[in-house]
Amino acid sequence: MNGNMHFFMYVAIYFFILCMRYRAGIVTDEMMTIPKLPFLIIGILEALGVASGMSSGAMLPGPAIPVLNQTFLVWQLGFSTLLLGRKYSWNKIAGCLLVAAGVVVAVASGPDSGQLLSGVGFVWPSLMIASSSFQAAASILKEFVFIDAANRIKSMQGKSLDIFVVNSFGSGFQALFVLLFLPFLSNLKGIPFSQLPQYLKSGAGCFFNIGSQTLGCDGAPLLPLLYIVTNIAFNISLLNLLKISSAIVSSVVVMSSVPVAIYILSLPLPYLPEGVSLSPFFLFGSVILVLGLILYNIPQPLKQESQVD
Repeated sequence: MNGNMHFFMYVAIYFFILCMRYRAGIVTDEMMTIPKLPFLIIGILEALGVASGMSSGAMLPGPAIPVLNQTFLVWQLGFSTLLLGRKYSWNKIAGCLLVAAGVVVAVASGPDSGQLLSGVGFVWPSLMIASSSFQAAASILKEFVFIDAANRIKSMQGKSLDIFVVNSFGSGFQALFVLLFLPFLSNLKGIPFSQLPQYLKSGAGCFFNIGSQTLGCDGAPLLPLLYIVTNIAFNISLLNLLKISSAIVSSVVVMSSVPVAIYILSLPLPYLPEGVSLSPFFLFGSVILVLGLILYNIPQPLKQESQVD
């Protein structure tokens, strides 16, 4: 639930930045009047991704979650082909699959990885995979919005659709549907809906580190604010990459960052448990990932490149 509180803060910040850019003339009236139906669909898909991801994540072992989430890239390849009519060369498909395989090996490294989902019902891994499909479809729709806006907006004097238009309206609709899903999400956390206001109040107290019940809120409010700032910068950079390249490229970049994040979190850092040692499988998975990135970026002949992403 505290994650949802952070999310609503993101929406407020995105719209504040959008307002400032509109007043500065960076965002034009024509940008603001593009059709909002795609943003509505994006909001529904991302909210469904959050709801299904939270419900399945509560029933799955922790290491299984990032492994199952690697189906995101496979979903993106399929949706990009179906919705955008993209065609991919063999090296790009193989590179994407190698990146996903490398992340799986790195994340699931260890002697018990074969029993990662033992004792878990079939429905929960399936629901986590479905969550990835919702998020993948939303990312492809965002790419479609940029492509469609370039065709619609004719009088922008070389400008392209501002990323904060996409970020703000997409996140705004997502917040609306997450709000509608709150009763369902609170029940998943074992919180009766009648107690939700009190829970949100205590979460706000923990965020600002005020009140008498702040156990486990060490580092607040500096650490939560640092997390929000870092996450916003990451999301803006990722959406800008999607704008200038494609959803597939942005996903490959995100996947390549997973082992890096695992390595950093294995180090002894403030407010985190003591560092842990990583198995040789982690290094092996990272090597597979790098090979996948190299294979994805092998240049293709110009004639072929005109037909593929």
